[in-house]
Amino acid sequence: MSVTLLNDQQTEADEKADANPQGPQGHWRAMAHRIANAPLWQHPAVRLAVSILAGVLFVIVVSVPLDLTGQIIFAAGSFAGAMLLNKTPGRMTTLAMTVLSITASMRYIYWRLTDTIGFDNPIDAFFGYGLLLAELYALLVLLLGYFQTAWPLQRRPVPMPADMATWPSVDVFIPTYNEPLDVVRQTVFSAISLDWPSDRLHVYVLDDGRRPEFRAFCEELGVGYLIRDNNAHAKAGNINAALKTTSSDYVAIFDCDHIPTRSFLQVCMGWFIRDPQLAMLQTPHVFFSPDPFEKNLDTFHAMPNEGELFYGIVQDGNDLWNAAFFCGSCAIIKRAPLMEVGGIAVETVTEDAHTALKLNRRGYNTAYLEIPQAAGLATESLSGHVGQRIRWARGMAQICRIDNPLLGPGLHFGQRLCYLNAMLHFFYGLPRLVFLTAPLAYLLFGAHVFQATALMITAYALPHLAHASITNSRIQGRFRYSFWNEVYESVLAWYIMRPVLVAFANPKLGKFNVTAKGGIIEEAYFDWSIARPYLFLLVVNLFGFGVGIWHLVFGSGAETTTLIINMVWTFYNIILTSASLAVASETRQVRSTPRVTAALPAAIRFPDGRTLVCETGDFSHNGLALTVPPGTHLATGSRIDISLFRSDVEGTFPAVVTFSGNGRLGVRFDDLSLQQQAELASLTFARADAWVKSWGQRQRDKPLTSLKSVFAIGIRGFGQVLGNVVKIVRPRRAVSRSEAST
Repeated sequence: MSVTLLNDQQTEADEKADANPQGPQGHWRAMAHRIANAPLWQHPAVRLAVSILAGVLFVIVVSVPLDLTGQIIFAAGSFAGAMLLNKTPGRMTTLAMTVLSITASMRYIYWRLTDTIGFDNPIDAFFGYGLLLAELYALLVLLLGYFQTAWPLQRRPVPMPADMATWPSVDVFIPTYNEPLDVVRQTVFSAISLDWPSDRLHVYVLDDGRRPEFRAFCEELGVGYLIRDNNAHAKAGNINAALKTTSSDYVAIFDCDHIPTRSFLQVCMGWFIRDPQLAMLQTPHVFFSPDPFEKNLDTFHAMPNEGELFYGIVQDGNDLWNAAFFCGSCAIIKRAPLMEVGGIAVETVTEDAHTALKLNRRGYNTAYLEIPQAAGLATESLSGHVGQRIRWARGMAQICRIDNPLLGPGLHFGQRLCYLNAMLHFFYGLPRLVFLTAPLAYLLFGAHVFQATALMITAYALPHLAHASITNSRIQGRFRYSFWNEVYESVLAWYIMRPVLVAFANPKLGKFNVTAKGGIIEEAYFDWSIARPYLFLLVVNLFGFGVGIWHLVFGSGAETTTLIINMVWTFYNIILTSASLAVASETRQVRSTPRVTAALPAAIRFPDGRTLVCETGDFSHNGLALTVPPGTHLATGSRIDISLFRSDVEGTFPAVVTFSGNGRLGVRFDDLSLQQQAELASLTFARADAWVKSWGQRQRDKPLTSLKSVFAIGIRGFGQVLGNVVKIVRPRRAVSRSEAST
């Protein structure tokens, strides 16, 4: 399946280049195609000989010793080649850059292992080996990341059969526990609007909170309501209990805040018809509210969020190797294979990824369709975000222990590596803390973690870092900006380190924690509790930097270059920890129902029969912002009707004016019935194009611009800390003075 699909999924850049054979790029591309497609390469002996030759040449390039001048020339030449390649479109060019990056990285690590670890004393050895282990971890994750993401599959929808009588039945599960009804109802409204034969679509709310208002809501709307008499195994147990009382061929699962589009089933189900061995298909998790990074750093819609790399590139890369993960929501699972593996996995707290692993072990295919077909609410606070990531990290460590993908039957080599990288990723806590403190070993203790000169370190390390940066920027540029990964990891490193290590040592420890959604933050505040580790790291790095300045001014000057390199590294760590502190400065969130920016056709219908054509600026389930002709003014409190349109469908809803002026009109919907609320959802949140247009459409990453943005956030975070310290100190001084005067 993968080979056929791979041939069908050429990138737009390749297609454009192939369509224009004129000029030097087209000439060289045509020549490369002729060489690559020559019959000679199909002979197994030729392939084996070429592979052996390539391996020998790679080992030579990685291991040949060079003096400082030779290494600088080699590094400059390879980096210049990478920069030239980066100007050329096409996947083969990306692979060439990846090879150059791997070569530079392997050359660096070979030099590290052979020339830099002859430590003279226990202090040097302690810090030196600690840094080396962190670097080996980072290298392994880099190589596995290249393996996953160098050639995303880019699967496209398969049309459903014309005969709707052949379409299968689908159960839609919406599990909930303690979320408010206002959050859940939008998902239910959109689920009943799914474009699928009504006799084969069954929507169920799985209420582990067993709340009467939920039962009443479901009964009035005519959807299924399922409960159980316990909460064993949390969400996984909730779904498994529902599987025992339902019977459709397929199960679509949505977290209770993930609102599907009407087209979800028709876009996704075709792949199950084409591939009888397909057991699970996952779509992206898209969020119409900002996560704590986007909210507190004011980057919402300006740059990709933390999760977009996974759903934009990694999952698509996994799909090439038939290792797409189930992510717990926005997915369809075939009932028969799911029941064959015992339902949703309950052995770990990341039941979703573990379920996909079990399906792959049984020989079933999993798939990923990179087309947003649902959207939900992101975590509101940094503490909630950290708690969610702790659960993910703990679960991956549990899988690594009890069902390690490198061991056991049923997986091929590519699948094992994809699952391995997913698990290794969450072990970054300790290595990241090592990188955030490593230069302090020299500045504070005089430890030489490299047994080499500063210039040799630079000549080997800089190419490794530079190649990795531009290559990852090329691969990930639509979904992750350079240097931001280090900010995300720095924020979470301290908090996931202990749970991961504990879960790896004892997989039975830890429990499922529900991520709160739909809350508000009435007043801005600085979360001193969550920021404690970053404050400590900031203080020790500032102290180390100050010690470095003292040595520069009053030292002997014998190791000035080494001192400067460690100070530059420390300064970068100060920026990262300051940026982490900026995330801990929680901004206000006064709306419990976030607005979605969208220009939808609309009309205002006045009580006297007049109609004013306009369009929406944004919408929520409570109201709209409308763009109206200049000069339009309506009194606050006026009652009007708002019509929204989708193709030839019109829905009209009573509303009250809340704001008018400057070509803008704000309205609040007025006492909508349940049927009107469902109709409103189908015309707004459930539109087939609701989330596609904004997915991956930002400006591509520019590493230097991204570095500048990280520095700006770091400076801002440092200023916020100082400002909050002043707020605390001033009242205390005033109290002290008052007490002294009395």
